[in-house]
Amino acid sequence: MSLSGETPLFPFINAYARLPEHFFARLAPTPVVNPRLIKVNDALARFLGIDPAQLATPEGVAVLAGNNVPEGAEPLSIAYAGHQFGGFVPQLGDGRAILLGEVIGRDGHPYDVQLKGSGPTPFSRRGDGRAALGPVLREYIVSEAMAALGVPTTRSLAAVTTGEWVYREGALPGAVLTRVASSHVRVGTFQFFAARRDTDGVRTLADYVIARHYPAAREAPNPYRALLDGVVARQATLIAHWMMIGFIHGVMNTDNTSISGETIDYGPCAFMDTYHPETVYSSIDARGRYAFVNQPAIAHWNLTRLAECLLPLLGASDEARLAQANEALAAFAGAFETASAAGLRRKVGLNTAQDGDAGLVYDLLERMDANNADFTLTFRALCDTASDPTKDADVAKLFDTPAAFAEWAVLWRERLAAENGDAIARRDAMRAANPAVIPRNHLIEEAIAAAVASNDFTLFEKLNAVLERPFEDQAAPYTSPPLPHQVVAATFCGT
Repeated sequence: MSLSGETPLFPFINAYARLPEHFFARLAPTPVVNPRLIKVNDALARFLGIDPAQLATPEGVAVLAGNNVPEGAEPLSIAYAGHQFGGFVPQLGDGRAILLGEVIGRDGHPYDVQLKGSGPTPFSRRGDGRAALGPVLREYIVSEAMAALGVPTTRSLAAVTTGEWVYREGALPGAVLTRVASSHVRVGTFQFFAARRDTDGVRTLADYVIARHYPAAREAPNPYRALLDGVVARQATLIAHWMMIGFIHGVMNTDNTSISGETIDYGPCAFMDTYHPETVYSSIDARGRYAFVNQPAIAHWNLTRLAECLLPLLGASDEARLAQANEALAAFAGAFETASAAGLRRKVGLNTAQDGDAGLVYDLLERMDANNADFTLTFRALCDTASDPTKDADVAKLFDTPAAFAEWAVLWRERLAAENGDAIARRDAMRAANPAVIPRNHLIEEAIAAAVASNDFTLFEKLNAVLERPFEDQAAPYTSPPLPHQVVAATFCGT
């Protein structure tokens, strides 16, 4: 469908649809009764060469809801498998999402455009293929906040309500999210073919991923080893990003691990308020497998599953293949520690690296843990006291025992004395590394509650507007931790 009669709404290229037919199932989205627009991400639309005004028309909303297939689209749901909480499921796939196609962004790279909540597919496993309004709003808020924070992530192009109910713990209003990603290829996508001993499928997928995400690997002596190296490096950097901002993915299954190195599948995710490294928000993670502190180790575990899939492509003998895989996987720890150490130094105002820096920051984190200090507020307040020691009290009051910070501050200032540079410049650099606002769980829940109960998206719009500028000081309630009655103890997947 061309809305203007001349220019297609989406200039699709449909690269994934050119892969073998057993990589996906071709089908159109299931129409809904009464779609209504919630929001269009104007800036992202323009980046993708899409007219946001067209998306907001009735014809555009019909496309975003799945009622009309736009001109040039070749809709399909992607096959994949995955380890879910450590247990392998040989067939998962897009059970409630349909890829319309890919478009070229202003940076020259292709991006998937996918409808999430667009109806049942052959991979739905008796599910309804729909999404409730709450999880759609949560993914929109958190994914766009992550983008503003500089974290590699899928994006949200638009959200619409469907005029229909979906049934989870009760009846909930339905919605569809239009998601944008560098691609939707996951570790689980490789597992789908490896589980079937389809080495040709693994190779075809690997060639596709190399061409799309890791083109330099084509020039390497072993392109598939170079692919594995690239994925390991990106995942290490990604998880370090998460740890710097207190983000907890919640469900780091292999089918939720993107080959492109983006954060994907925002279900029971959350940002920590009070810093406790063992924090779990996912209502389905009863044993804490995906707790905040476990995320680096789980990422390595997931990458090991990818390496297993790629083994047939890594060498001429079993011994050579294992050596290549183990060497690639061994690089994760160093890459993560390098990225993490650099991020932690930035958070406490250190421009140079010295022995003991990591211990200094982890000492602070341990004191925060023991004293119920808010993760985001502590590091943000630290920025100002870096240039003005008289503001130490603003940090200390965040600790149950203020002396716990005062003791650490002495050690910190001794370390800062070895640094060159202006104190104001240090403060400004720290403010660029420590956000003033994050998508606080209680604020997200308030926005969702207003939308679900009263069809009121005012809080949703205000929260999104604030989160576009996470490193700028904002007024309450956006910088305030939750009051005791506002604390969110668990978040939910929505499937």
